[in-house]
Parts: sequence; structure tokens; C-alpha cells
Amino acid sequence: MSLDFGDDVIISGGPLDADEAGRLEQHARNGGAVLVVPAPDDPHGTSLTGVCVERRLPDTEWFVTLTDVAEAVRLDGEVPVTSPLFTLRTQDDVEIAATTSIRFEHLPTIAVRTVGRGRVVTLGITDLAAIAAHSTLAPFVRRLLRPATPTRTTDLGVGVVGYGPFGGMGYLHGLAATETEGLALVAAADSAAERIDAARQDFPDLVGHDGAASLAADPDVDIAIIATPPVFHAEIALQLLRAGKHVVIEKPMCLDPADAGEIIATAAANGRTVTVHQSRRWDRDWLSLRRVIGNGEIGDVFNVETFVGGFEHPCRAWHSEESISGGAIYDWGSHHVDWIIQLYGSAPARVMCSSHTRVWHDSSNADQLSLWMQWADGREATFRQSDVCAIRRPKFHVEGTRGTIEGHYRPLRTDDVVAGRGHVERLSHHAEAPVDLRVATYEGGVGIRETTVAPAPHPGWGFHRNLANHLLLGEPLAVRPEQSRDVVRVLEAGHRSGRNGAELIELG
Repeated sequence: MSLDFGDDVIISGGPLDADEAGRLEQHARNGGAVLVVPAPDDPHGTSLTGVCVERRLPDTEWFVTLTDVAEAVRLDGEVPVTSPLFTLRTQDDVEIAATTSIRFEHLPTIAVRTVGRGRVVTLGITDLAAIAAHSTLAPFVRRLLRPATPTRTTDLGVGVVGYGPFGGMGYLHGLAATETEGLALVAAADSAAERIDAARQDFPDLVGHDGAASLAADPDVDIAIIATPPVFHAEIALQLLRAGKHVVIEKPMCLDPADAGEIIATAAANGRTVTVHQSRRWDRDWLSLRRVIGNGEIGDVFNVETFVGGFEHPCRAWHSEESISGGAIYDWGSHHVDWIIQLYGSAPARVMCSSHTRVWHDSSNADQLSLWMQWADGREATFRQSDVCAIRRPKFHVEGTRGTIEGHYRPLRTDDVVAGRGHVERLSHHAEAPVDLRVATYEGGVGIRETTVAPAPHPGWGFHRNLANHLLLGEPLAVRPEQSRDVVRVLEAGHRSGRNGAELIELG
């Protein structure tokens, strides 16, 4: 587990001697940051931090409440963490940044002291690895160490290009902008006038535009979100970046790696941010999968298999038309390949894709595809998508040197009895429900041991919150454009391989 809390941060744990305390104090006075896990009965540590340990508590789950400090903006106010715990007693020149409720009393557990031009942050949550892995406490501690001055005090105006039908991506981004502090939905563009009328019904205060050019000229739009079919992504993204907008592109970023490179270069040349809405990085089962793997429970991962699909007629809209969507691989493959690259940390060295068109001849997309990827060290992964698979494969099958993780889809059907209508059955897409994970590990002398891991708690609007934090506070982007360019490289090579009879393609 990386304990990187930022550049120029010194981490200190255990009792300090006079020389070490003096060195840390000078580092802070010169503008550096110091992160301290205090030790009981440490006079030199107390002299540096303005904090002493009051109580030592066991390793269990504690609820940490962030105080009303500027660094808590757009973070959950109360979060659980599992760690040994120190409660702290602070001097008058120390600010309490977080407390823990212990038997109905809130006691200090994170404290901040300004020393010269820098800061000393004291953590009573003593497991630094737990902090570094925590979705709320990690960014909170980084902000305390290096407070940022907000670039503006008003909300960033968000406009959606391609608002779409009711309940579609335009509505999703509108909800997210409305419910994320720092963002405000101000505009929407769509070539269909009736969809702009619907957008105004959803969000009465927004301004309607008939296309990307009109929205690009709207001075109230700071961030433009492109939710059009993929074939238009590159052209519109370049237009908006050159107009001075920050740009979010629905997955996939585009259809051609060369276009992805031009988008990234244009964003840099215009000093704008570009990112891709890889929304499923915040899926609850994916978050649990990453946690199990990150904890080392199944050892080193060397094979990943993912699947989506079933046996049913594909939609008869642009999603199934290759000239607009780019082909079947660009749909769910944009999510699954991104997942796989995130697990392995880099794009594969080579890919091969087999595809079939055997049943649904009214669609120009393939009925089924199997994309195989291999890394230079021999690790491999396979993504399968099918409209002709009557028994669904597992959503996740991940093999490591100590065990295996598997998660299976479940039907999504709700039944109701409605007055005047009788029994009403509703079916939803199977991939929208998070799956439980079955984790099987091998232990010598015992054999296979199995556990079930539930989906992680819902992370809320994680993508949009990160976008606001990036633009307003300078925090790192969760979805860097170079990562999405790697996804496009794999998808384009896979599509080409499928058209060429499962040709093996080296990505270099």
C-alpha cells in the first residue's frame, strides 16, 4: 500500500528525540508539511505538534467526523475506518480537524498546527495504510497537509451536449451537477427541440441550445459534457476545447487513438481539462473487487475474465449500428477494458479478438465478441460480450496466486399488483445490479476456504465530485485522459482484429 501523501511531506511515527523534532519543525517553517502519528508520553513530539496522546484505544471500526474546516468541502462528513486509535489533547494554537464519537462524546483524533509557512498534521488514527486507502480520509489528510486556495467561489457552470431521451445520460449528468457542491447545470444542447423542452421540464433554469457550436459560445458554461453517439465525440471535443471549455466525454473517448492524442494535445495547448466519464469505476461491486485484490487476499493476479450479455435481440438504435457506435466492442468494452487496465496498471502488449454474427442480421454490430489481452510478463485477460449467450458467464472471474474471485449476475425483476391492471412485471438490465463476490483462497494443510464479500457502500457522485475538486482545488483527476486513450487503443485494435479473423495485434 502506497503511503504517498504528497510531495515534500515527511511522515513521522514513534517517540521523537530533540534533534528529530527540531529537523521536522524547521522543515515546516520552511514551507514543508509534516504528518505525525504521535507516541504516548513524548515531550518532544508534543512540543512539535501541540498535541499529546490522551487515550489509547483498540483496533476496531471507529466513526470519524470531519469538523467544519475548509478542507472538508465535498467530502462525507462522517465515515468509518478500522484502525487502532489515539484520542488527543490539544493546545490552544492547534485546530481540531476531526473527532471520533466514543460513548457519546466527540474526542479529537486529527489535529493541525501551523508552523511557520508549513503545517504539522497529527493523526490519532494510527494505521496509515488504512488512511491512505480511504476514499474520504486520504484526500482530507492531503488537503490538511497542503491546503489549496479555491480558484473561484461560484459554482462551475455545466452544459450537456446531446441531452438525449428522458432518463438518459443528459438527465444523469444534470442530477449529478445539481447534487454536487461546486457544480451547477446551466445549459443543454440537442438537435431535437422536443428533447430541449424535456430538459427544461427536468431542470427549469437551464438554457437550451440547438447544437455544440451554440453551447460553445455560452459564457456561463465552464464544463461541457459530451453525451452524443461516439462517432461525434472527437469533433465536438476539439471544438469545445478550442472554445475554452473544460470537457467531459462519455465513454468511449473516441474511436481512433490518433483522435485521442489530438484531444489530449488540444486540451494541453488551451490550458483546459479533458476527462472521460468512466462511471463504472464507482460501481459498488467493482470497488469491493479492487479492495479484495488490493488487500492481497488472492495474491498476485494473473488472469482476469469479465462478461456482459445474454440471449436477446439487440436494441434497434444507434448502439447497434457500427457506423455510429464504432462497433459492439466500443460499448460495454469501454467499461470492462478500463477495469482490466486499472487492475493491471497498464495497457496490454498484444490483443486478439474473435467475433460472430450468426443470429441478429438486422444489426451491423457483432452478435458476440471475445477480446483476449496479454501483458509482456504473461498476465492475461479476456472480455466477452454476447447477445447469443443463453446462460450468462460470471461478471467477474479473477485468478491470483493464492485464490480466485467470482461474481455472478442475477435477474432483475420486480413484481407488483396494480389496481385496475393486476399483476405488473418489470425487467431491468442485469448489469445494473451490483454482484456479491465469492472469494476462494487456498491454505496449506486446510485446503479451499470461501467467503462472500458484499458490494461496497454507494459512493455517490464520485466522478463529478472529483471533477469539481480537480477544477476548484487542483486535486488529481480520477480518470486521466491518457488512461482513456489506452482504452481506445485496445478497443480499436480489438475491433480491427475481429474484422481480420482474430488477427494477433501488437500494441507496442
